[in-house]
Amino acid sequence: MGSIIKKKIKNKPYYYYVESKRIDGKPKLVNQKYLGSAEKLLSMVLNADKPLQERVLYADVSEFGAVTLLYDLASRLGVIEIIDELIPKRKQGASVGMYILTAAINRAIAPSSTNGLPEWYATTVLPMIAGLKPKTFTPQSFWNNTCIKERELQQIEDALLSKIITAYDIDTSHLIYDATNFFTYMDTQQPSQLAKRGNCKAKRKDLRIVGLSLLVSPAHSIPLLHEAYPGNWNDAKQFHRMMEQLKARYESITGRNTDITMVFDRGNNSEANIEYLESGNLKIHYVGGLKKNQIVDLYEVPKNQYKSLESPSLERQSAFRTHRTVFGRKLTVLMVHNPALEQGQLQGILIDREKITGKLMELQQKLLKRANGEVKKGKKPTKDSVTKNVEAILKAEYMSELFYYEVLEQDGHPYLTFAFSDEALEQLTEQQLGKTALFTDRDDLSNEQIVTAYRSAWHVEASFRQMKDTDHLSVKPIFHWTDEKIRVHLFTCVLAVRLCSLLQQELDEQGIHTSINKLLDDMASIKKVATFFGELSNPERVLSFTQGNETAQAIQELYRLKEKYG
Repeated sequence: MGSIIKKKIKNKPYYYYVESKRIDGKPKLVNQKYLGSAEKLLSMVLNADKPLQERVLYADVSEFGAVTLLYDLASRLGVIEIIDELIPKRKQGASVGMYILTAAINRAIAPSSTNGLPEWYATTVLPMIAGLKPKTFTPQSFWNNTCIKERELQQIEDALLSKIITAYDIDTSHLIYDATNFFTYMDTQQPSQLAKRGNCKAKRKDLRIVGLSLLVSPAHSIPLLHEAYPGNWNDAKQFHRMMEQLKARYESITGRNTDITMVFDRGNNSEANIEYLESGNLKIHYVGGLKKNQIVDLYEVPKNQYKSLESPSLERQSAFRTHRTVFGRKLTVLMVHNPALEQGQLQGILIDREKITGKLMELQQKLLKRANGEVKKGKKPTKDSVTKNVEAILKAEYMSELFYYEVLEQDGHPYLTFAFSDEALEQLTEQQLGKTALFTDRDDLSNEQIVTAYRSAWHVEASFRQMKDTDHLSVKPIFHWTDEKIRVHLFTCVLAVRLCSLLQQELDEQGIHTSINKLLDDMASIKKVATFFGELSNPERVLSFTQGNETAQAIQELYRLKEKYG
């Protein structure tokens, strides 16, 4: 039978629920549960009839799903341990590995500057997981602990890649290379070897830019090697430097000395680069693209001499294969015709035709009005000025080949006549549209393999597009004021892409197919909620989670995130 009894502890009364039984003829307590003080019991009685809503004090909501998913993968790879082994911890703050990983997770989920890092960190479950307070991640603390030299960053990258390649059995025999650049907000007067004025791909000519080159795997666009380089370097120069890095580091990272085939675009073409790929102990095969002026005669080969490509992914496409001397050596050259590309180019030409026709007609009418005396103001046009104007209008791709014009002069007034040539369009369609010229030293590859290899270059382009996304994995903004900080920032961004790409590979193998952006958005919908009830001085806490969508729930269960980090 149960009853409530009072006990005095340090002269203060406390109440217990107890149950007693007779054992050997004597009463003994067999169950006892602490209930609390008289005030607590009174509060429980008064609140018993209150609706649940009125008993809630407040709730704390923390980012859970995406944060723990990335942290879990990094833990399995030993990212923090690898970094900490190479870069020892300072006396204060978190370890270097924790700083870098936290910044990488931030870059993946909700990119912010180092000024915004503590605030973001406080909204996640990372303080509970890592046992570190948000103030640990102030900009000053972050940079005090992550002053990492370029050579040390390479050592960290090599160690990480060695682990990744082994753990995920990454095929490193086929690599894809490309480079891009990002604008910075570095002051013009600030000395820097990286931030230079150059050809900014984001059209920000007013800002200094930093180059980033990447080597990625064809499967899931996993970044293997990266390098920051001066923004005023041309693509071919950086390609040569990156190949030097690859040759120097490849065997130690992969533990392999096998054939490598490099895929790159036309911007990296040069005889010196091709010669370097073929030199040394580690020779690198290649597949690249050619410019039209390098093999003009092959564009004139009739399409009826092309052979169909036997692959479902290359449906309706065909190729003409031959050998040509390019870059000072005899190589396999493949002319590829893609009807879908031809149709897209033709559509663009027809749209441009309408625009150009309108502009030429407008110019024609202005000249007539000037000649008729209807327009007298402004500078009088000349035959030379009209010709320059027309040539500027025809600068759009293919337009100078498809329009013919003549500037006449009568009584001191220039006149314009023009027409669009359907015959020229027919010839252009037959000889150029839909065609791509490829080259390789791999004569053993089939036509299908050469085309597929070259088109796999979209993987590195996809990585760059992702890194220019404003919601996830963004490299921008770059507010850093030293080269060392820029390199650490880019290393962190590439690490974030690596983790997300590896997650995508793991999920694909489990039959869950999704993009990186959708993966992060879906997982971010799972949040941890701590709801507090009772008295503010001593509230009760109930933990729960928001309900993610079907994909997010499946991923959470697959990785047992609530069980590990809840």
